Amino acid sequence: MLVEKSTTFNCATIYPSLCIRVDADIGTTITMNVAEFRKRGKEMVDYVADYMEGIHRRQVYPDVEPGYLRPLIPDSAPQEPETFENIMKDIEQIIMPGVTHWHSPYFFAYFPTASSYPAMLADMLSGAIGCIGFSWIASPACTELETVMLDWLGKMINLPEAFLAGRDGEGGGVIQGSASEATLVTLLAARTKVIRQLQAKSPGLTEGAIMDKLVAYASDQSHSSVERAGLIGGVKLKMIPSDDKFSLRGSALRKILDEDKAAGLIPFFVVATLGTTPCCSFDNLLELGPICNKENIWMHIDAAYAGSAFICPEFRHFLNGVEFADSYNFNPHKWLLVNFDCSAMWVKKRADLIGAFKLDPLYLQHHNQESGLVTDYRHWQIPLGRRFRSLKMWFVFRMYGVKGLQAYIRKHVKLSHEFESLVRQDSRFEICAEVVLGLVCFRIKGSNELNEMLLERINKAKKIHLVPCHLQDKFVLRFAICSRTVESIHIQQAWQHITELAAELLKEGKEQKMN
Repeated sequence: MLVEKSTTFNCATIYPSLCIRVDADIGTTITMNVAEFRKRGKEMVDYVADYMEGIHRRQVYPDVEPGYLRPLIPDSAPQEPETFENIMKDIEQIIMPGVTHWHSPYFFAYFPTASSYPAMLADMLSGAIGCIGFSWIASPACTELETVMLDWLGKMINLPEAFLAGRDGEGGGVIQGSASEATLVTLLAARTKVIRQLQAKSPGLTEGAIMDKLVAYASDQSHSSVERAGLIGGVKLKMIPSDDKFSLRGSALRKILDEDKAAGLIPFFVVATLGTTPCCSFDNLLELGPICNKENIWMHIDAAYAGSAFICPEFRHFLNGVEFADSYNFNPHKWLLVNFDCSAMWVKKRADLIGAFKLDPLYLQHHNQESGLVTDYRHWQIPLGRRFRSLKMWFVFRMYGVKGLQAYIRKHVKLSHEFESLVRQDSRFEICAEVVLGLVCFRIKGSNELNEMLLERINKAKKIHLVPCHLQDKFVLRFAICSRTVESIHIQQAWQHITELAAELLKEGKEQKMN
């Protein structure tokens, strides 16, 4: 039977057997045809909606012990198909007891992980399209929408024009899987660039001789992924002490650069952090940037958490100095309602990035690749394959609008200051770092051991979830506003819970001293 190109048809009408079996000879049964998918898909949407709507009633932190899951499931995959109903029963009985509910309004650990219904719907569509967008020809819409969405987002945070692709720009944006990947990719690009520059000046220099002398730098408050990038990239990475506000300053960078250059080393890469993980501090771009530019050092800005806030004009000043940077990254999947994974990265000169990663085997080439309007993102990243992630950005930006996203950020910041106020009103506690965005660092006045015991009791009670950090040798509790559904009542309840546990702990300590 021939079917015209423009004709639409239903598989079950023309090829009914194909909707039931893949191959009659081997008896491979498809247990979910289109009709079943429609039914189960609607059920799954209802399940997800019920889960999100009732997440506040679930214990935020699980009770399970390591290894809990293996005894609950068979040792090997089933030989025959199982029913969807049984799988869903096991979700509640086996999976959910071991889930830490990141989107609970009682989750205050780490940093937020974004979640919104528009992004979930876009992820469904991305999964259905299922393209692997390593090149323009592999799916033109996948590539072109990503380029435009990164320009949209760049304009939302008022990035300099040099970072935007536009119609004929030298820069541009790309979606990476994480800020860790962005740091590694830019470090490798910077490494390749400096090696080629030095070899062009001195052809006798070997790559190995140069690699031995390369040095990268970051603040002592930078994320561990920066150190990991140095390990993977095979270069020395030096952590520079931050100041009393946990900020990396130009004077500290200048000092270590002068020392290393005098020792014959080659500084080539600096990571400046905006919104550090321990306490959400900000490195001084206006001091660091001119030094990096003068010394021909690639400056990468990691704003993984804080970057989302720069869509609000009142927080945009933290990004002043980005004009000195070679690359910039933040995670919409943390705080901008775009579900994981979606890490936005921009470069001023995409040729520097592409030059480090470009390999062009015949099977990946296409006749449009030399066009100035075509981007092949496989040259911008470590993996070859990539999902249609820009759909999530497109859905979220259109369904919330910039004003809706700004309101969301401002609500979280307001709630963090509400918690800060509660802490300051209790003389038993202290605030340990300036509260700027959605993170509050606090502790009981006293020993590290006392604060360690308090955190242990908080997480053992499992009513809320917190994680700690170290600031100037102090063990500090971090309270991050995370959930899309968190409200003032949850902040009040969390503080009441913390103070009740603290009172018990302090009372026990006094009784022990008396005895």
